Amino acid sequence: MLAGTSRVLTEEEIIRRLKQRADHQKPDGSVHPRAGLQNEPGSLQQTAGAPKLRKAAVLVPLIWDEDQWHLLLTRRTETVANHKGQVSFPGGSAEPGDAGPEETALREAYEEIGLLPRDVTILGRLSSRPTVTNFVITPVIGRVRWPYEFRLSQEEVGRVFTIPLDWLAQPQNREERPRVLPGVGRVENVIHFRPYDGEILWGASAWIAMDLLRALRIVTG
Repeated sequence: MLAGTSRVLTEEEIIRRLKQRADHQKPDGSVHPRAGLQNEPGSLQQTAGAPKLRKAAVLVPLIWDEDQWHLLLTRRTETVANHKGQVSFPGGSAEPGDAGPEETALREAYEEIGLLPRDVTILGRLSSRPTVTNFVITPVIGRVRWPYEFRLSQEEVGRVFTIPLDWLAQPQNREERPRVLPGVGRVENVIHFRPYDGEILWGASAWIAMDLLRALRIVTG
């Protein structure tokens, strides 16, 4: 259900709403029950004998263009090892020297699309989430100055594009479809957005987008 529009949100208001959302999370850093990294949704419970979850982070870039907020996303190449041709946020595994999720997200964004850390203003985080591939991923929200000249990793990224938040908020632009989770065997509903600019946002990246819309109170429920 719609609750507002991104057009009225200032950068300061986005920071405030993200902080309010974080303040209402559980002290343990509560994770979303339906999650997955790079479009492989599904809950993963940490049970006895299960592999230890590895830390990861993605940058969820926001840009202001044509009097509204947009999400910036990438399409992976057909030659990358995993998730070929899928829409995703720049990100990846944490390295031992990373000070936290923000540093991981910024480092990966620089490696994948040539986005300099100094050109990103960190606005907040969304809830961390476990994945079916034994990661726990933290989405980091950052504003990127616009326009920007990206340098794409030829091995990993085929394209960078944007989608307006208000378009993503429209219920007619998305649906849930059942999918058998790979490696888990359980069926869960997975968000698929309608094609936008020839690209389809779905799965874990779509869940992150919806989490952001709810945190900013553009969508409720």
